[in-house]
Amino acid sequence: MRAPESEYDYIIVGAGPAGCLLANRLSADPGTRVLLIEAGGSDNHPWIHIPVGYLFCIGNPRTDWCYQTQAEPGLGGRTLGYPRGRVLGGCSSINGMIYMRGQAADYDAWAAAGNPGWSWKEVLPLFIKSENHYGGTNAHHGDSGEWRVETQRLHWTLLDDFRSAAEENGIPPVEDFNTGDNEGSSYFQVNQRRGVRWNAAKAYLKPARKRPNLTVLTHAEAQTLILEGTRACGVRVGWQQRSLDIRARREVILCAGAIGSPALLQRSGIGPRGLLESHGIDVRHELPGVGENLQDHLQLRLIFKVQGVPTLNQLAANWWGKAGMGLRYAWNRSGPLAMAPSQLGAFARSDPEQPRANLQYHVQPLSLERFGEPLHPFAAFTASVCNLQPRSRGRVQIASADPAAAPLIQPNYLSHPEDLRVAADAIRLTRRIAASPALARYRPEEYLPGPALQSDEELAQAAAAIGTTIFHPAGTCAMGQGPEAVVDHELRVHGIEGLRVADTSIMPTITSGNTCSPTLMIAEKLASLLTAETCPGESELTVEPGRAAQGQTLT
Repeated sequence: MRAPESEYDYIIVGAGPAGCLLANRLSADPGTRVLLIEAGGSDNHPWIHIPVGYLFCIGNPRTDWCYQTQAEPGLGGRTLGYPRGRVLGGCSSINGMIYMRGQAADYDAWAAAGNPGWSWKEVLPLFIKSENHYGGTNAHHGDSGEWRVETQRLHWTLLDDFRSAAEENGIPPVEDFNTGDNEGSSYFQVNQRRGVRWNAAKAYLKPARKRPNLTVLTHAEAQTLILEGTRACGVRVGWQQRSLDIRARREVILCAGAIGSPALLQRSGIGPRGLLESHGIDVRHELPGVGENLQDHLQLRLIFKVQGVPTLNQLAANWWGKAGMGLRYAWNRSGPLAMAPSQLGAFARSDPEQPRANLQYHVQPLSLERFGEPLHPFAAFTASVCNLQPRSRGRVQIASADPAAAPLIQPNYLSHPEDLRVAADAIRLTRRIAASPALARYRPEEYLPGPALQSDEELAQAAAAIGTTIFHPAGTCAMGQGPEAVVDHELRVHGIEGLRVADTSIMPTITSGNTCSPTLMIAEKLASLLTAETCPGESELTVEPGRAAQGQTLT
Protein backbone atom coordinates (compact mmCIF):
# COMPACT_ATOMS: atom_id res chain seq x y z
CA MET A 1 0.00 0.00 0.00
CA ARG A 2 1.29 3.44 -0.95
CA ALA A 3 2.50 5.59 1.94
CA PRO A 4 0.53 8.70 2.94
CA GLU A 5 1.63 12.12 1.80
CA SER A 6 4.30 13.88 3.86
CA GLU A 7 2.17 16.93 4.64
CA TYR A 8 -1.48 17.81 5.27
CA ASP A 9 -3.34 20.86 6.52
CA TYR A 10 -4.79 19.03 9.52
CA ILE A 11 -3.73 15.78 11.15
CA ILE A 12 -6.40 14.21 13.36
CA VAL A 13 -5.25 11.50 15.77
CA GLY A 14 -7.98 8.97 16.56
CA ALA A 15 -10.98 7.95 14.43
CA GLY A 16 -13.45 7.73 17.29
CA PRO A 17 -16.59 9.89 17.43
CA ALA A 18 -14.72 13.20 17.58
CA GLY A 19 -12.16 12.27 14.94
CA CYS A 20 -14.78 11.04 12.48
CA LEU A 21 -16.86 14.19 12.86
CA LEU A 22 -13.86 16.49 12.47
CA ALA A 23 -12.63 14.60 9.43
CA ASN A 24 -16.04 15.14 7.85
CA ARG A 25 -16.35 18.81 8.72
CA LEU A 26 -12.80 19.88 7.86
CA SER A 27 -12.60 17.96 4.58
CA ALA A 28 -15.86 19.60 3.41
CA ASP A 29 -13.60 22.40 2.15
CA PRO A 30 -12.02 20.85 -0.98
CA GLY A 31 -8.97 23.05 -0.53
CA THR A 32 -8.20 21.62 2.91
CA ARG A 33 -6.26 18.36 3.07
CA VAL A 34 -6.97 16.20 6.08
CA LEU A 35 -5.28 13.08 7.45
CA LEU A 36 -7.16 10.91 9.95
CA ILE A 37 -4.98 8.42 11.85
CA GLU A 38 -6.48 5.33 13.52
CA ALA A 39 -4.57 2.64 15.41
CA GLY A 40 -7.29 0.06 14.74
CA GLY A 41 -8.77 -1.23 11.53
CA SER A 42 -12.02 -1.13 9.61
CA ASP A 43 -15.40 -1.34 11.30
CA ASN A 44 -16.44 -4.24 9.03
CA HIS A 45 -16.59 -6.76 11.89
CA PRO A 46 -20.21 -8.05 11.83
CA TRP A 47 -20.65 -7.94 15.60
CA ILE A 48 -20.06 -4.18 15.59
CA HIS A 49 -23.34 -3.66 13.77
CA ILE A 50 -25.64 -6.14 15.53
CA PRO A 51 -26.44 -4.24 18.75
CA VAL A 52 -25.97 -7.16 21.12
CA GLY A 53 -22.57 -7.70 19.52
CA TYR A 54 -20.94 -5.38 22.04
CA LEU A 55 -20.54 -8.60 24.05
CA PHE A 56 -18.09 -9.82 21.40
CA CYS A 57 -16.37 -6.49 20.75
CA ILE A 58 -15.43 -5.46 24.28
CA GLY A 59 -12.36 -7.46 25.26
CA ASN A 60 -11.64 -8.32 21.62
CA PRO A 61 -8.25 -6.92 20.51
CA ARG A 62 -9.65 -6.44 17.02
CA THR A 63 -11.89 -3.67 18.33
CA ASP A 64 -10.73 -2.84 21.88
CA TRP A 65 -7.46 -1.59 23.38
CA CYS A 66 -8.14 -4.05 26.23
CA TYR A 67 -6.72 -1.79 28.91
CA GLN A 68 -6.67 -2.68 32.60
CA THR A 69 -6.74 -0.34 35.58
CA GLN A 70 -4.19 -0.48 38.31
CA ALA A 71 -5.27 -2.16 41.54
CA GLU A 72 -7.99 0.04 43.00
CA PRO A 73 -7.80 0.59 46.79
CA GLY A 74 -11.43 1.76 46.87
CA LEU A 75 -12.54 -1.49 45.22
CA GLY A 76 -10.70 -3.80 47.57
CA GLY A 77 -7.57 -3.93 45.43
CA ARG A 78 -9.37 -5.20 42.32
CA THR A 79 -8.24 -4.34 38.80
CA LEU A 80 -10.88 -3.68 36.17
CA GLY A 81 -11.01 -4.18 32.46
CA TYR A 82 -11.12 -0.73 30.84
CA PRO A 83 -12.48 -0.99 27.29
CA ARG A 84 -11.65 1.69 24.73
CA GLY A 85 -12.50 1.47 21.04
CA ARG A 86 -9.61 0.56 18.72
CA VAL A 87 -11.42 0.58 15.37
CA LEU A 88 -12.96 3.09 13.00
CA GLY A 89 -15.74 4.71 14.98
CA GLY A 90 -13.83 4.22 18.24
CA CYS A 91 -16.01 3.69 21.28
CA SER A 92 -19.14 4.34 19.20
CA SER A 93 -18.43 0.96 17.58
CA ILE A 94 -18.44 -0.97 20.87
CA ASN A 95 -20.48 1.10 23.35
CA GLY A 96 -24.05 0.85 24.64
CA MET A 97 -25.51 3.11 21.90
CA ILE A 98 -27.36 5.28 24.44
CA TYR A 99 -28.08 8.81 23.26
CA MET A 100 -27.53 11.11 26.21
CA ARG A 101 -26.47 14.75 26.43
CA GLY A 102 -26.22 15.23 30.18
CA GLN A 103 -27.71 18.09 32.15
CA ALA A 104 -27.82 21.81 31.38
CA ALA A 105 -26.12 22.42 34.73
CA ASP A 106 -23.08 20.42 33.56
CA TYR A 107 -22.33 22.86 30.76
CA ASP A 108 -23.34 25.96 32.69
CA ALA A 109 -20.75 24.91 35.29
CA TRP A 110 -18.09 24.69 32.58
CA ALA A 111 -18.89 28.22 31.44
CA ALA A 112 -19.03 29.56 35.01
CA ALA A 113 -15.57 28.12 35.64
CA GLY A 114 -14.09 30.42 33.00
CA ASN A 115 -14.83 28.66 29.71
CA PRO A 116 -16.88 31.10 27.60
CA GLY A 117 -19.00 29.57 24.86
CA TRP A 118 -19.72 26.31 26.68
CA SER A 119 -23.00 27.03 28.49
CA TRP A 120 -26.04 24.85 27.80
CA LYS A 121 -27.64 27.60 25.75
CA GLU A 122 -24.53 27.78 23.58
CA VAL A 123 -23.91 24.05 23.12
CA LEU A 124 -27.53 23.01 22.52
CA PRO A 125 -27.43 24.20 18.87
CA LEU A 126 -24.36 22.00 18.34
CA PHE A 127 -26.23 18.92 19.61
CA ILE A 128 -29.14 19.80 17.34
CA LYS A 129 -26.89 20.35 14.32
CA SER A 130 -25.48 16.83 14.52
CA GLU A 131 -28.75 15.12 15.27
CA ASN A 132 -31.03 13.06 13.03
CA HIS A 133 -33.82 12.50 15.55
CA TYR A 134 -36.71 10.14 14.89
CA GLY A 135 -39.15 12.70 16.28
CA GLY A 136 -38.22 15.47 13.88
CA THR A 137 -37.28 19.06 14.56
CA ASN A 138 -38.39 21.00 17.63
CA ALA A 139 -36.87 23.29 20.23
CA HIS A 140 -34.62 20.51 21.54
CA HIS A 141 -33.97 18.26 18.55
CA GLY A 142 -33.00 18.30 14.90
CA ASP A 143 -33.45 15.84 12.06
CA SER A 144 -31.04 17.11 9.40
CA GLY A 145 -27.79 15.93 10.97
CA GLU A 146 -25.90 12.67 10.72
CA TRP A 147 -26.20 11.25 14.26
CA ARG A 148 -29.26 8.99 14.07
CA VAL A 149 -31.41 8.68 17.20
CA GLU A 150 -34.27 6.17 17.45
CA THR A 151 -36.44 4.49 20.02
CA GLN A 152 -35.64 0.90 20.97
CA ARG A 153 -37.43 -1.90 19.19
CA LEU A 154 -38.55 -3.98 22.18
CA HIS A 155 -40.16 -3.67 25.61
CA TRP A 156 -40.08 -5.87 28.69
CA THR A 157 -42.96 -6.19 31.12
CA LEU A 158 -40.48 -6.35 33.97
CA LEU A 159 -38.91 -3.05 32.95
CA ASP A 160 -42.29 -1.38 32.55
CA ASP A 161 -43.09 -2.39 36.13
CA PHE A 162 -39.69 -1.21 37.37
CA ARG A 163 -40.56 2.17 35.86
CA SER A 164 -43.82 2.13 37.83
CA ALA A 165 -41.90 1.20 40.98
CA ALA A 166 -39.56 4.13 40.41
CA GLU A 167 -42.60 6.41 40.16
CA GLU A 168 -43.80 5.06 43.49
CA ASN A 169 -40.50 6.34 44.89
CA GLY A 170 -40.75 9.84 43.47
CA ILE A 171 -39.00 9.27 40.13
CA PRO A 172 -41.56 10.38 37.54
CA PRO A 173 -41.91 8.91 34.06
CA VAL A 174 -40.58 11.22 31.33
CA GLU A 175 -40.49 10.99 27.56
CA ASP A 176 -37.14 12.63 26.82
CA PHE A 177 -33.90 12.66 28.82
CA ASN A 178 -32.26 15.24 26.55
CA THR A 179 -33.95 18.57 27.20
CA GLY A 180 -31.52 19.77 29.87
CA ASP A 181 -33.06 18.16 32.96
CA ASN A 182 -32.96 14.37 32.75
CA GLU A 183 -34.56 13.58 36.13
CA GLY A 184 -37.17 10.84 35.72
CA SER A 185 -37.43 7.42 34.07
CA SER A 186 -37.86 6.27 30.49
CA TYR A 187 -36.61 3.82 27.93
CA PHE A 188 -33.32 5.07 26.53
CA GLN A 189 -33.18 6.49 23.02
CA VAL A 190 -30.39 4.84 21.05
CA ASN A 191 -27.99 5.45 18.19
CA GLN A 192 -29.39 2.85 15.83
CA ARG A 193 -30.97 2.81 12.40
CA ARG A 194 -33.74 0.24 12.08
CA GLY A 195 -32.23 -2.07 14.68
CA VAL A 196 -28.60 -1.76 13.54
CA ARG A 197 -25.85 0.11 15.41
CA TRP A 198 -25.22 3.59 14.04
CA ASN A 199 -21.60 4.44 14.79
CA ALA A 200 -19.57 7.55 14.02
CA ALA A 201 -17.83 5.86 11.09
CA LYS A 202 -21.18 5.38 9.33
CA ALA A 203 -22.52 8.77 10.34
CA TYR A 204 -19.56 10.99 9.53
CA LEU A 205 -16.72 9.11 7.88
CA LYS A 206 -18.51 7.08 5.24
CA PRO A 207 -20.12 10.12 3.56
CA ALA A 208 -16.71 11.85 3.39
CA ARG A 209 -14.63 8.93 2.09
CA LYS A 210 -15.19 9.90 -1.55
CA ARG A 211 -13.46 13.25 -1.02
CA PRO A 212 -9.99 13.27 -2.59
CA ASN A 213 -8.69 15.64 0.10
CA LEU A 214 -9.34 13.18 2.96
CA THR A 215 -6.92 10.36 3.75
CA VAL A 216 -7.77 7.74 6.38
CA LEU A 217 -4.73 5.85 7.68
CA THR A 218 -5.70 2.69 9.62
CA HIS A 219 -3.49 0.32 11.63
CA ALA A 220 -1.35 3.38 12.32
CA GLU A 221 -0.38 4.43 15.82
CA ALA A 222 0.64 7.96 16.72
CA GLN A 223 3.98 7.54 18.52
CA THR A 224 4.93 11.14 19.37
CA LEU A 225 4.18 14.66 18.29
CA ILE A 226 6.75 16.50 16.20
CA LEU A 227 7.59 19.73 18.00
CA GLU A 228 9.64 22.69 16.81
CA GLY A 229 10.13 24.96 19.77
CA THR A 230 6.68 25.54 21.16
CA ARG A 231 4.81 24.56 17.99
CA ALA A 232 3.37 21.17 17.07
CA CYS A 233 4.34 20.60 13.45
CA GLY A 234 3.23 17.03 12.89
CA VAL A 235 3.04 13.46 14.13
CA ARG A 236 5.44 10.52 14.06
CA VAL A 237 3.34 7.52 13.07
CA GLY A 238 4.07 3.81 13.34
CA TRP A 239 2.70 2.23 10.16
CA GLN A 240 3.59 -1.03 8.45
CA GLN A 241 6.56 -1.66 10.75
CA ARG A 242 8.18 1.71 10.11
CA SER A 243 7.97 5.23 11.45
CA LEU A 244 6.74 8.07 9.29
CA ASP A 245 7.05 11.77 10.08
CA ILE A 246 3.97 13.53 8.73
CA ARG A 247 3.70 17.29 9.02
CA ALA A 248 0.68 19.50 9.61
CA ARG A 249 0.57 22.87 7.88
CA ARG A 250 -2.12 24.20 10.20
CA GLU A 251 -2.83 22.07 13.25
CA VAL A 252 -2.65 18.70 14.91
CA ILE A 253 -5.87 17.67 16.67
CA LEU A 254 -5.86 14.93 19.30
CA CYS A 255 -9.06 12.87 19.44
CA ALA A 256 -7.53 9.79 21.07
CA GLY A 257 -9.77 9.89 24.14
CA ALA A 258 -9.29 10.34 27.86
CA ILE A 259 -6.61 7.64 27.89
CA GLY A 260 -4.89 8.07 24.53
CA SER A 261 -4.65 11.86 24.32
CA PRO A 262 -2.81 12.46 27.63
CA ALA A 263 -0.55 9.47 26.95
CA LEU A 264 0.49 10.90 23.57
CA LEU A 265 1.15 14.31 25.10
CA GLN A 266 3.28 12.75 27.83
CA ARG A 267 5.31 10.67 25.36
CA SER A 268 5.93 13.87 23.42
CA GLY A 269 7.38 15.71 26.41
CA ILE A 270 4.25 17.65 27.37
CA GLY A 271 3.11 16.92 30.90
CA PRO A 272 4.23 16.67 34.53
CA ARG A 273 7.99 17.17 34.77
CA GLY A 274 8.60 14.44 37.33
CA LEU A 275 6.76 11.81 35.32
CA LEU A 276 8.53 12.68 32.08
CA GLU A 277 11.97 12.77 33.63
CA SER A 278 11.38 9.43 35.34
CA HIS A 279 11.02 7.88 31.87
CA GLY A 280 13.96 9.73 30.33
CA ILE A 281 11.73 11.98 28.21
CA ASP A 282 12.93 15.51 27.50
CA VAL A 283 10.51 18.04 28.97
CA ARG A 284 9.41 20.11 25.98
CA HIS A 285 6.67 21.88 27.90
CA GLU A 286 5.81 21.36 31.55
CA LEU A 287 2.05 21.02 31.92
CA PRO A 288 1.24 19.33 35.26
CA GLY A 289 -2.44 18.67 34.51
CA VAL A 290 -1.83 16.29 31.62
CA GLY A 291 -3.24 12.93 32.73
CA GLU A 292 -4.64 14.27 36.00
CA ASN A 293 -8.32 14.88 36.90
CA LEU A 294 -9.49 11.46 35.64
CA GLN A 295 -13.20 11.00 36.36
CA ASP A 296 -15.47 8.07 35.61
CA HIS A 297 -18.94 6.84 36.49
CA LEU A 298 -18.67 3.87 38.83
CA GLN A 299 -21.68 1.58 38.48
CA LEU A 300 -23.02 -0.50 41.35
CA ARG A 301 -24.69 -3.58 39.87
CA LEU A 302 -27.51 -4.72 42.16
CA ILE A 303 -29.11 -8.01 41.11
CA PHE A 304 -32.56 -9.25 42.13
CA LYS A 305 -33.97 -12.70 41.47
CA VAL A 306 -37.59 -12.67 40.30
CA GLN A 307 -40.40 -15.13 39.66
CA GLY A 308 -43.18 -15.37 37.12
CA VAL A 309 -41.84 -12.98 34.48
CA PRO A 310 -39.59 -13.49 31.42
CA THR A 311 -35.98 -12.30 31.52
CA LEU A 312 -33.15 -12.78 29.08
CA ASN A 313 -31.61 -15.33 31.43
CA GLN A 314 -34.36 -17.82 30.52
CA LEU A 315 -34.65 -16.87 26.85
CA ALA A 316 -30.94 -17.43 26.24
CA ALA A 317 -30.73 -20.59 28.34
CA ASN A 318 -31.40 -23.05 25.49
CA TRP A 319 -30.93 -23.31 21.76
CA TRP A 320 -34.66 -22.87 21.09
CA GLY A 321 -34.60 -19.47 22.74
CA LYS A 322 -31.41 -18.45 20.99
CA ALA A 323 -32.76 -19.57 17.62
CA GLY A 324 -35.95 -17.60 18.23
CA MET A 325 -33.99 -14.47 19.01
CA GLY A 326 -31.91 -14.91 15.87
CA LEU A 327 -34.96 -15.44 13.66
CA ARG A 328 -36.71 -12.42 15.13
CA TYR A 329 -33.71 -10.21 14.42
CA ALA A 330 -33.34 -11.58 10.89
CA TRP A 331 -37.05 -11.00 10.23
CA ASN A 332 -37.47 -7.40 11.36
CA ARG A 333 -34.33 -6.34 13.28
CA SER A 334 -36.11 -6.50 16.64
CA GLY A 335 -35.97 -8.59 19.79
CA PRO A 336 -33.09 -9.12 22.21
CA LEU A 337 -30.39 -9.01 19.51
CA ALA A 338 -31.44 -5.44 18.74
CA MET A 339 -31.32 -4.25 22.32
CA ALA A 340 -28.80 -1.90 23.81
CA PRO A 341 -26.96 -3.26 26.87
CA SER A 342 -29.36 -1.17 28.98
CA GLN A 343 -32.93 -0.53 27.95
CA LEU A 344 -34.57 1.38 30.79
CA GLY A 345 -33.00 4.42 32.39
CA ALA A 346 -33.77 6.53 35.41
CA PHE A 347 -32.22 9.66 36.86
CA ALA A 348 -32.77 10.39 40.53
CA ARG A 349 -31.40 12.12 43.61
CA SER A 350 -29.56 9.99 46.12
CA ASP A 351 -31.12 12.10 48.89
CA PRO A 352 -33.56 15.03 48.93
CA GLU A 353 -30.77 17.52 49.66
CA GLN A 354 -29.14 16.98 46.28
CA PRO A 355 -29.64 20.07 44.06
CA ARG A 356 -30.24 17.93 40.95
CA ALA A 357 -30.33 14.32 39.84
CA ASN A 358 -27.01 12.74 40.76
CA LEU A 359 -27.79 9.07 40.06
CA GLN A 360 -28.32 7.25 36.78
CA TYR A 361 -29.89 3.80 36.54
CA HIS A 362 -29.30 1.33 33.74
CA VAL A 363 -31.91 -1.40 34.22
CA GLN A 364 -31.53 -4.71 32.39
CA PRO A 365 -33.77 -7.81 32.24
CA LEU A 366 -30.75 -10.07 32.77
CA SER A 367 -27.97 -10.80 35.23
CA LEU A 368 -24.44 -12.20 35.31
CA GLU A 369 -21.60 -12.27 37.79
CA ARG A 370 -19.37 -9.98 35.74
CA PHE A 371 -19.06 -8.79 32.19
CA GLY A 372 -17.97 -11.55 29.80
CA GLU A 373 -19.35 -14.39 31.91
CA PRO A 374 -22.53 -16.45 31.20
CA LEU A 375 -25.96 -15.28 32.25
CA HIS A 376 -27.25 -16.67 35.54
CA PRO A 377 -29.37 -19.85 35.43
CA PHE A 378 -32.20 -18.13 37.31
CA ALA A 379 -34.59 -15.32 36.33
CA ALA A 380 -33.30 -11.94 37.46
CA PHE A 381 -32.85 -8.29 36.62
CA THR A 382 -29.95 -5.94 37.19
CA ALA A 383 -30.42 -2.39 38.43
CA SER A 384 -27.08 -0.72 37.83
CA VAL A 385 -26.75 2.69 39.47
CA CYS A 386 -23.92 5.18 39.16
CA ASN A 387 -22.94 8.48 40.78
CA LEU A 388 -23.18 11.07 38.00
CA GLN A 389 -21.05 13.73 39.67
CA PRO A 390 -18.23 11.86 41.42
CA ARG A 391 -15.70 13.78 43.48
CA SER A 392 -13.00 11.12 43.34
CA ARG A 393 -10.16 11.93 40.95
CA GLY A 394 -7.61 9.65 39.36
CA ARG A 395 -4.89 9.87 36.73
CA VAL A 396 -3.46 8.40 33.55
CA GLN A 397 0.32 8.08 33.24
CA ILE A 398 2.54 6.46 30.67
CA ALA A 399 4.44 3.43 31.93
CA SER A 400 7.43 4.14 29.69
CA ALA A 401 8.46 6.12 26.61
CA ASP A 402 7.57 3.08 24.48
CA PRO A 403 4.33 3.75 22.52
CA ALA A 404 3.52 0.04 22.68
CA ALA A 405 3.39 0.04 26.50
CA ALA A 406 -0.12 0.35 27.93
CA PRO A 407 -0.59 3.43 30.15
CA LEU A 408 -1.18 3.17 33.87
CA ILE A 409 -4.83 3.93 34.63
CA GLN A 410 -5.71 4.76 38.24
CA PRO A 411 -9.33 5.99 38.58
CA ASN A 412 -9.23 6.09 42.43
CA TYR A 413 -12.89 5.14 42.71
CA LEU A 414 -14.60 5.86 46.04
CA SER A 415 -11.56 7.72 47.34
CA HIS A 416 -13.70 10.73 48.32
CA PRO A 417 -15.96 10.38 51.39
CA GLU A 418 -18.90 11.97 49.58
CA ASP A 419 -18.77 9.24 46.90
CA LEU A 420 -18.99 6.59 49.62
CA ARG A 421 -22.03 8.33 51.09
CA VAL A 422 -23.74 8.57 47.70
CA ALA A 423 -22.99 4.89 47.03
CA ALA A 424 -24.66 3.82 50.28
CA ASP A 425 -27.69 6.03 49.58
CA ALA A 426 -27.92 4.65 46.03
CA ILE A 427 -28.07 1.07 47.30
CA ARG A 428 -30.80 1.99 49.78
CA LEU A 429 -32.86 3.75 47.09
CA THR A 430 -32.54 0.76 44.77
CA ARG A 431 -33.77 -1.55 47.51
CA ARG A 432 -36.78 0.68 48.09
CA ILE A 433 -37.66 0.57 44.40
CA ALA A 434 -37.32 -3.23 44.32
CA ALA A 435 -39.57 -3.52 47.37
CA SER A 436 -42.32 -1.31 45.89
CA PRO A 437 -45.84 -2.59 45.14
CA ALA A 438 -45.37 -2.41 41.37
CA LEU A 439 -42.79 -5.22 41.54
CA ALA A 440 -44.28 -7.21 44.40
CA ARG A 441 -45.88 -9.89 42.20
CA TYR A 442 -42.40 -10.94 41.05
CA ARG A 443 -41.18 -11.47 44.62
CA PRO A 444 -37.82 -9.74 44.14
CA GLU A 445 -35.01 -11.31 46.16
CA GLU A 446 -31.73 -9.45 46.46
CA TYR A 447 -28.85 -11.56 45.15
CA LEU A 448 -26.11 -8.92 45.07
CA PRO A 449 -24.83 -7.33 47.22
CA GLY A 450 -27.07 -9.20 49.70
CA PRO A 451 -29.79 -7.98 52.10
CA ALA A 452 -27.76 -8.63 55.24
CA LEU A 453 -25.57 -5.58 54.51
CA GLN A 454 -27.28 -2.56 56.10
CA SER A 455 -24.94 -0.16 57.93
CA ASP A 456 -23.02 2.63 56.19
CA GLU A 457 -19.80 0.71 56.70
CA GLU A 458 -21.28 -2.50 55.30
CA LEU A 459 -22.72 -0.68 52.29
CA ALA A 460 -19.38 0.98 51.61
CA GLN A 461 -17.84 -2.49 51.57
CA ALA A 462 -20.64 -3.66 49.28
CA ALA A 463 -19.95 -0.82 46.85
CA ALA A 464 -16.28 -1.78 46.81
CA ALA A 465 -17.23 -5.40 46.05
CA ILE A 466 -19.76 -4.82 43.25
CA GLY A 467 -18.58 -1.52 41.77
CA THR A 468 -17.20 -1.48 38.23
CA THR A 469 -16.62 1.02 35.45
CA ILE A 470 -19.43 1.98 33.13
CA PHE A 471 -16.80 3.08 30.58
CA HIS A 472 -17.00 6.89 30.78
CA PRO A 473 -13.45 8.17 31.48
CA ALA A 474 -13.09 11.94 31.17
CA GLY A 475 -11.16 14.99 32.31
CA THR A 476 -7.50 14.11 31.74
CA CYS A 477 -6.76 17.15 29.53
CA ALA A 478 -9.14 19.49 31.32
CA MET A 479 -10.32 22.75 29.82
CA GLY A 480 -9.77 25.89 31.84
CA GLN A 481 -7.24 28.49 32.96
CA GLY A 482 -5.98 27.19 36.31
CA PRO A 483 -2.63 25.51 37.04
CA GLU A 484 -4.04 22.04 36.30
CA ALA A 485 -5.77 23.04 33.04
CA VAL A 486 -4.44 21.59 29.79
CA VAL A 487 -6.50 23.34 27.10
CA ASP A 488 -8.22 26.70 26.87
CA HIS A 489 -11.86 27.32 25.94
CA GLU A 490 -10.99 26.96 22.24
CA LEU A 491 -9.33 23.60 23.00
CA ARG A 492 -5.80 24.88 22.32
CA VAL A 493 -3.13 23.21 24.44
CA HIS A 494 -1.71 25.79 26.81
CA GLY A 495 1.78 26.85 25.76
CA ILE A 496 1.86 24.89 22.48
CA GLU A 497 0.87 26.39 19.14
CA GLY A 498 -0.85 24.37 16.44
CA LEU A 499 -2.17 21.72 18.85
CA ARG A 500 -5.71 21.11 20.12
CA VAL A 501 -7.55 18.33 21.94
CA ALA A 502 -11.19 17.42 21.25
CA ASP A 503 -12.55 14.44 23.16
CA THR A 504 -13.83 13.55 26.64
CA SER A 505 -10.44 14.38 28.13
CA ILE A 506 -11.21 18.13 27.89
CA MET A 507 -14.22 17.94 30.21
CA PRO A 508 -13.44 19.92 33.39
CA THR A 509 -16.14 17.86 35.10
CA ILE A 510 -17.82 14.79 33.69
CA THR A 511 -21.26 15.15 32.15
CA SER A 512 -24.27 13.63 33.91
CA GLY A 513 -24.80 10.58 31.73
CA ASN A 514 -23.31 8.63 28.86
CA THR A 515 -20.47 10.51 27.19
CA CYS A 516 -20.49 9.59 23.48
CA SER A 517 -22.83 12.32 22.23
CA PRO A 518 -21.20 15.05 24.37
CA THR A 519 -17.94 14.03 22.67
CA LEU A 520 -19.53 14.67 19.29
CA MET A 521 -20.71 18.05 20.55
CA ILE A 522 -17.14 18.90 21.61
CA ALA A 523 -15.89 18.03 18.12
CA GLU A 524 -18.72 20.03 16.52
CA LYS A 525 -17.68 23.00 18.65
CA LEU A 526 -14.08 22.74 17.47
CA ALA A 527 -15.17 22.31 13.85
CA SER A 528 -17.17 25.52 14.08
CA LEU A 529 -14.15 27.34 15.52
CA LEU A 530 -11.77 26.06 12.86
CA THR A 531 -14.04 26.61 9.90
CA ALA A 532 -14.80 30.13 11.12
CA GLU A 533 -11.07 30.84 11.15
CA THR A 534 -10.59 29.64 7.56
CA CYS A 535 -11.78 32.04 4.89
CA PRO A 536 -12.91 30.59 1.54
CA GLY A 537 -9.92 30.08 -0.73
CA GLU A 538 -7.41 30.59 2.08
CA SER A 539 -5.67 27.23 1.65
CA GLU A 540 -2.66 27.21 -0.64
CA LEU A 541 -3.02 23.49 -1.24
CA THR A 542 -5.14 21.89 -3.92
CA VAL A 543 -5.63 18.31 -4.97
CA GLU A 544 -3.00 17.33 -7.54
CA PRO A 545 -4.16 16.65 -11.09
CA GLY A 546 -4.64 12.97 -11.77
CA ARG A 547 -5.19 12.09 -8.14
CA ALA A 548 -7.85 9.46 -7.46
CA ALA A 549 -11.43 10.64 -7.38
CA GLN A 550 -11.86 8.93 -4.02
CA GLY A 551 -10.27 9.64 -0.68
CA GLN A 552 -7.46 7.32 0.32
CA THR A 553 -7.83 4.61 2.90
CA LEU A 554 -4.42 3.23 3.75
CA THR A 555 -4.11 0.19 6.00
